[in-house]
Amino acid sequence: GESEPVSLHSDTLPADTPVNDRTNMLYSGCLVCYGHGTAIVTDIGINTQIGKIAHLLINEDSPETPLQKRLAKTGKILSIVALIICVTICIIGITKNRPIIEMFMTAVSLAVAAIPEGLPAIVTIMLSLGVTRMAANKAIIRKLPAVETLGSTTVICSDKTGTLTQNKMNVVKLHGYENEINMYSEEGSRLLSLGILCNNSVIQNNDVIGEPTENALVTAAIRSGINTSHIRNSCQRINELPFDSKRKLMTTMHRHNGKIFTITKGAPDVLTPLCTHYIDRSFEVKSLSKSDRDNLLFINNRLASDGLRVLAIAYRNDISEGNIKAAEEQLVFVGYAAMIDPPRKEAALAVRECKFAGIKPIMITGDHLATATKIATDLGIIRHSGEAITGKELDELSDTEFAANIHRYGVFARVSPEHKLRLVRALQKKGDIVAMTGDGVNDAPALKAADIGCSMGITGTDVAKNASDMILEDDNFSTITLAIKEGRSIYDNIKKSIHFLISCNIGEILTIFMAIVYGLASPLYPVQLLWINLITDSLPAIALGMEPADMNIMRRPPISPKKGIFSDGLGARIAIEGMLIGSLALVAYSLGLNTNPTHANTMCFAVLGLAQLFHSFNTRSESSLFQIGIFSNIQLVLSSILCAFLQIVVICVPVLNTIFSTTMLYSNEWIIVFVLSFLPIPI
Repeated sequence: GESEPVSLHSDTLPADTPVNDRTNMLYSGCLVCYGHGTAIVTDIGINTQIGKIAHLLINEDSPETPLQKRLAKTGKILSIVALIICVTICIIGITKNRPIIEMFMTAVSLAVAAIPEGLPAIVTIMLSLGVTRMAANKAIIRKLPAVETLGSTTVICSDKTGTLTQNKMNVVKLHGYENEINMYSEEGSRLLSLGILCNNSVIQNNDVIGEPTENALVTAAIRSGINTSHIRNSCQRINELPFDSKRKLMTTMHRHNGKIFTITKGAPDVLTPLCTHYIDRSFEVKSLSKSDRDNLLFINNRLASDGLRVLAIAYRNDISEGNIKAAEEQLVFVGYAAMIDPPRKEAALAVRECKFAGIKPIMITGDHLATATKIATDLGIIRHSGEAITGKELDELSDTEFAANIHRYGVFARVSPEHKLRLVRALQKKGDIVAMTGDGVNDAPALKAADIGCSMGITGTDVAKNASDMILEDDNFSTITLAIKEGRSIYDNIKKSIHFLISCNIGEILTIFMAIVYGLASPLYPVQLLWINLITDSLPAIALGMEPADMNIMRRPPISPKKGIFSDGLGARIAIEGMLIGSLALVAYSLGLNTNPTHANTMCFAVLGLAQLFHSFNTRSESSLFQIGIFSNIQLVLSSILCAFLQIVVICVPVLNTIFSTTMLYSNEWIIVFVLSFLPIPI
């Protein structure tokens, strides 16, 4: 489990005890902090717990990302369609007695124009820009395609400690025999003063260093205005009974003004029965009856049901310095200190945002069920305890039963590495895209199997980081939400670039195809096709990748991995827009024939290039261009101006006329060119 010291024993435990509860076992790879003993080897090599984790890791392959699947499918479709079109055009041209070499060159040029060969580079650039933005938001991407996968995420399986919570115990309640105690009152000061005396945490450079529970008591005392140094100096410690997992108690002996007293803190169910007296609000010591003890245990259960970790604190006065063994008898009960590892302030908001975005957050933890359920309910992950399950209960379910009920649960408590891996696989079989967080060696197999493995930058082990796709620098759940937003934006922008590139390519293909079908001379030369492809497939397509995220991007469901890039009517829109661009180019060609074929060819060439640049603004959003603002993507504006300038230069510069087979146009022809090129915007 977590990299924390655990006290072990040699008692027998049931055979079905979960791995992280087998406190009578030593695991290979762990360090002994203190103590000594004799151990019996029960397993070696691949059969040890760390060996099993290694086996799971070796045999787990990282799945292909949704983008890789979609691009592979799109590339296959485009290749087949382009091949069919090119062969068809070539055959039609030859049947109409066109020169074979001319038709072959045209077909090859069309093949280049039909397939957006710049797309892989554009996608890589977009993903790289996304990686840079994510790094600024504390999310380090280790595998580039993972950026887009985030946009398709449907489930986030998150660790509790440190990711959803602050990984910092905090005292939230003090309770005496009769009532809840104000932390800033005299009663509160007395209870916390005893808590910092029976305590091994130290303060160095304003940082509290030690065991989290003891740190919480010291921090609460400082927050209440107690001078911890003065208290510890005036009550010198002279002896100690360290915490023991069997006793579940810690006792310290102190000298104050020549008198000896002891303080004991520990588990309420163990310490309370050892108390014979209690101290009331008036600081009077009174006898404690059996019913009083039952009442104290009831208070403890009530606090524990709120997800709080409860410590009982008591003391004893009448004891001699050499009799510390009697220190844990006939104690005076002072009160309870109830603490919690509080949820991160931003975690609840991030969980709510995930739910709005159609993403199911799941808490996976090694903690006890009650604590996990309380935190998850407070964060809004689940509504009631029926949505939580333990690893032991999970073992009792068959794979079929688990798969059928998997979406019922939002909390998985007391789980092992195998449980995490089983959960990931079950969700993936249901069609979910799974993001999994983890920090330990035991999390590595699940991180590798998940569609997005998110390891922790602060507490994460090297094994976990190497198995993951993304590292959370701040170990924060809300960082995953920001990364998902970025992933969705990147996918949208990739889709916009594909939309733009293919609709333009269809326009180029139709221009040539229709001219040949109607027996016209070729309206474009191969070099002109390649030039248009060069200026449109480069800067404008990249600039579309810098489009700002839509305001409602986290108010819509995740992108279904079953949906192709051309789903939701995009394929039809691309075809219609391509036909529009091709038609405008042919209109320009027809009008140019009134002068001569060279002017017709140049007008067609100019309109086909400029119309595509104007059309790039159409692909920015399904909303009106005036609603989103023309200058909200300044990179697209600048790249379009530059490419338009280059398109005009090859027509207006005499030296380039020879290379591109163009000619200077008259002013009235330029007016026709600009009007036709602009038409895609209003249409």
